[in-house]
Formats: sequence, structure tokens, C-alpha cells
Amino acid sequence: MTPRKWLGAVLLVGALAFSGACSSDEPASDGRYTIGVANFMLSGPYFSGMDKAIAAQAAKKGNVDIISTDANGDAAKLAANVEDLLSKNVDAVIISGGPLESAPAVLNAIKAAGKPAVLVDRKFATGEYTSWIGPDNEAIGRQDGEFLAEKLPNGGKVGIIKGGPADNSIGLARTNGVKGVLQGKPGITLVEAPDFGNWGSDGGLTVMESLLATNPDLAAVFCENDAMCLGAQRAIADAGKAKQIIIAGVDGQNEALKAIMDGTNFAVTGLNDADQIGSMGLDRAVEILDGKQVEKDTVVPSPKVTKENASQYFDPNGAF
Repeated sequence: MTPRKWLGAVLLVGALAFSGACSSDEPASDGRYTIGVANFMLSGPYFSGMDKAIAAQAAKKGNVDIISTDANGDAAKLAANVEDLLSKNVDAVIISGGPLESAPAVLNAIKAAGKPAVLVDRKFATGEYTSWIGPDNEAIGRQDGEFLAEKLPNGGKVGIIKGGPADNSIGLARTNGVKGVLQGKPGITLVEAPDFGNWGSDGGLTVMESLLATNPDLAAVFCENDAMCLGAQRAIADAGKAKQIIIAGVDGQNEALKAIMDGTNFAVTGLNDADQIGSMGLDRAVEILDGKQVEKDTVVPSPKVTKENASQYFDPNGAF
């Protein structure tokens, strides 16, 4: 069992112990459940990986049917998709909100229908939900910042590539974590790219090219997710600066883990496991439907992944 799977198992056992200790008097249902999955977007590898993990975990249980929807980044479509799921009388709704800060119409509709709402990864700033499972994003950023500080004892210029939009609290938390460590470090200068990488490899490539044009002396770059880092890595290689610039990311995407394992300039990431969070989200929804009381919020640990331990977290069969 890899540490990634072991970590998921430990968290699952802990959650089950909590829910078992606090379970209601109602027995678990022996019937089938239909669970709706409302995805704000599936265009990014993280979100599509989480959606696949939810479906895979449902298949393992054998008594859960999944209806998955994709709003293609449209908040109004997300609300319409949830209304459609409720019209099909799903037993619960799992929401992957992507960059959305809030979705009051969605949560209000689910509450009015008397169904549980389980949030995965993104915790909305407002509105009532039943349970949330996700990472401590600022802690992941601090972790990356500490790594870069160790790698740059003599200082250097560190670029920052954000996913966007400007009010995305997940991205802001990650960047604030990095800044909190690196700001004030002797000799370290932070340079934020003016444009957003839009959380994708192509965006990371484009933004990194622009950043290099104005800052050819960069010593490192931090991206708010691994996908943008992978694009940035291509731009750095194309510029002949792979030996000059080290890369720090977030998520633990398989391609990123492979690059770290291979000893490239992609040197560190913080594990924010889409497989784990998706499967735990499905388990949490089933626990609620079985009449168990569960944790309101579950923070999933995000280990630092470097060349020394990347092979332990790399899962070639993972959805992400």
C-alpha cells in the first residue's frame, strides 16, 4: 500500500470511528442510493480526476448509482444542473465548486429539498452545507515556501503564477502561504505574474513565457497548481533555463509526481489528492444517508512531496 492510499485509509477509518460513535438510532439502509455530483467544471485534470474517483468509489460500494453533471464553468448552469438532479430525486448531492466562492442558489435548493450537500475541495464562503472535505491550502503554500527558502539560502528572484480569478480564495490561500514564508527573507524577491494561468498547462506555459521575458534571472517559480507548473516547466526548458529555475507546485498530479521522481527542476509539490478527496466525499455522503452523524469539516493532510518520497505517492492507476 502506497503512503497515498495509506493516508486515505487512515482518514477513512478515523471518519468511520467518529460517525460510528455519533451515529443515530436509525439502522443503515439496505437499499440503493442515487447520488448526484454537481461539478462546476470538468475541464481541469484535478476536477475530472475527482469526479472519476467519486464514480470509482461508488462502483466499489455496489449499492450507489451516480449521476454526474458538468456546468462548464457557468454558475447559472450549475444551479440548473442541481435543480435537475433534485427533480430526479437523488438522495444526496456532492458539489465540486471549482473556483466558485459561493453558490447560494445551489445550497438553498438542496436544503429546501431536504437533501444532504457534501462539498469536496472547495468550501463555499456562505450558505449551509452538511459536510466538507478538503485541504488546508495556506498550509500547503507555507510548506512550498519553506522548501524554496531552504533551496535559496543566498536569495534569488521567485516568480508566482496564479490560477485566477483575483478573488479565488483557494489560490489566494496558497500564494499567501508562500508569501508568508518568503517575504522578508534576506535576498529573496517575489515577482507575481500579472496574468492568470487559468489553472491549466497551456496557461502556465503562456504566463511563464511572459514572466521570463521580463525576469530572465528568476531562480524559482511557484504555481498555484501542478498543471500550471507543468506548462511553466515547458517554457523554462524552451528558454534553456531548466538548470537555473526550480519549480514548486500544489496538488500531486501524476505527471508532476513523475517529473519530481525523475529529478527534473520540478522539485516539490504539496499533495492535494483528487482521488482521495473524491472517494472520501462519496463515503461521507453514504455515511450521512446511512443515518450517521459526521464531521462538519474534515481537513485532509497534504504531505510535502520531493524526489526523496515522490515514488511513494505516485499511483499510475490513479484518476489524477
